[in-house]
Amino acid sequence: MKYEWKKQDKAFYLPPAGPALIQVPAYNYFTLHGEGNPNGAEFAEAVGVLYSLSYAVKMLPKKGMEPEGYYEYTVFPLEGVWDLSEAGRQKAELDKDELVYTIMIRQPDFTTPELAAEVLEKAKHSKPHPLLHKAAFESIEDGLCVQMLHMGAYDDEPHSFARMKQYCADQGLERMSHLHREIYISDARRTSPEKLKTVLRFKVSRQE
Repeated sequence: MKYEWKKQDKAFYLPPAGPALIQVPAYNYFTLHGEGNPNGAEFAEAVGVLYSLSYAVKMLPKKGMEPEGYYEYTVFPLEGVWDLSEAGRQKAELDKDELVYTIMIRQPDFTTPELAAEVLEKAKHSKPHPLLHKAAFESIEDGLCVQMLHMGAYDDEPHSFARMKQYCADQGLERMSHLHREIYISDARRTSPEKLKTVLRFKVSRQE
């Protein structure tokens, strides 16, 4: 049976449109670190590189190489972990040029570090791109988090974060850092801003 993240991992990718607590296990990702405005060309290039690596893994059997444990699956959505530079934190309003990010796409469980390295090396030779030399394969565990599904434009996310903040106060939870994760369920190139679906998530700890 084909593995579809919208069905098998619904709790992580299609949560309710309200804050909730969740335990997120470790997953494997292709990642790229960057900084600056996500509306710029460099960010778009980085997204393209991540998708090219992800589809390279998916298409391995058609290239005559079927990894051990391979199964049919739907490519996972783009995700991003966001922060601000020190200068950006000093500003009264959000300056997108001061954003610091790690964007990533989760890989299926059969993707070992050795397989990822092989895919990455082949990509450097078959489809050379400067950002491929910055790409990495990482295991990341979010652990205990508060998350919710944000419906609407990215610039309206502060309203959802305010709800998450209030939920933490009500539940005796403490946000662990300025970092937060976004999972892009919708394709912003084909979806109007008011219909965008984005999972918002940040790590928390229980207050003693």
